[in-house]
Amino acid sequence: MTQLLNLRSAKFAVAALSLAALSACSMFSSKDPRFLPTPLTDYEARVAANVRWSVSVGKGSGFGFIPARVGDRVYAAAPSGQVVQVGLSSGAVGWTVNTSKTLSAGVGADDRIVAVAANDGSVMAYDTAGNHLWTSKASSEVNVPPAVGDGLVVVRSSDYRIQAFDARSGDLLWSLQRPGPALALKTNIKMEVFDGMVIAGLPNGRLMIIDGATGAVQWEGVVSQSRGVTDLERINDVVGGPVAAGPLLCAASYQGKAVCFDVSQGGFPVWQKDFSTATGLATDGRLLFGSTQRDVVTALALSDGTTVWKQDGLRNRKLSGPAALENAVAVGDYEGHIHFLSRSDGRLIGRVNVGSGAVVSPLVGTEYGALVQSGNGNLVLVGVN
Repeated sequence: MTQLLNLRSAKFAVAALSLAALSACSMFSSKDPRFLPTPLTDYEARVAANVRWSVSVGKGSGFGFIPARVGDRVYAAAPSGQVVQVGLSSGAVGWTVNTSKTLSAGVGADDRIVAVAANDGSVMAYDTAGNHLWTSKASSEVNVPPAVGDGLVVVRSSDYRIQAFDARSGDLLWSLQRPGPALALKTNIKMEVFDGMVIAGLPNGRLMIIDGATGAVQWEGVVSQSRGVTDLERINDVVGGPVAAGPLLCAASYQGKAVCFDVSQGGFPVWQKDFSTATGLATDGRLLFGSTQRDVVTALALSDGTTVWKQDGLRNRKLSGPAALENAVAVGDYEGHIHFLSRSDGRLIGRVNVGSGAVVSPLVGTEYGALVQSGNGNLVLVGVN
């Protein structure tokens, strides 16, 4: 479930987290039927959903753990300290490394470097054969998967500091910090390194593009602005990862908006729409897919933000971030079910279970199906025929 981090005093943290539990978990504790998880219902199966392979990564799961796909290789990590490389098409394990630390986030990878973070602030890098290269220290605990690319390993720590390390040596290259709010979500967040730039969403409702070489901010766009009186009401974190489609760069926030900016025109917002999500967006190049706070799966037109369809048959099932597949949209839920929806109209068309435990990591779409990091510590490829 969505948790809250407080960066003030321990006394205030106890009160805030108690309020957060009442707010974020009300759907499980409230007797009000509006907040209870929708029971699984019958549907007309239009695809055959199946588990194509499953590999144990380790023990535990968490919001900071997202599989990384690089070509035909997939990298994944678990809080218990393991990092694995798996063949995407075959499910064959290439190697497993035990970091001997409790991990807090992973994995970031490119064709040279694999990076994870530990709960003591350590950032650890390995080569693609599983050999340890270096360990460096972030300013505080890292709960967001490292972003790797263009010779950089970039992390965002819990004090809202973004730091870049040299991928070869582990030397700190630059550090950038923005003032943060009193409360922020602990949920799925992902940064990207693209063409020498770092793209990062922030807990103040902003999306930022940073020069990877210097750490200088090149552009900053407003996804949403805080509203309300209390700290809980004012949470408006940019969640999920940035979504790029042609000249458009899109993002969404909690208790805020979905917005697409035209980066070819100076980052001007093409459209914006009230849309609150705790899991972020995915795209198939024509539509944006996301789940609202109450887990209503929604498709928005990429061009203008028009709502194309909604699916409320999974309401309050604590859905994961979605994956856009060739013939479906996939989301995971709190009971380990993966649901497949029609991309054209949102109808439920398939379902498969990947094991006990909530699927909290966003699904990763591939041409073979959706990569799932399950609640019981497995990396699973699910597909539809």
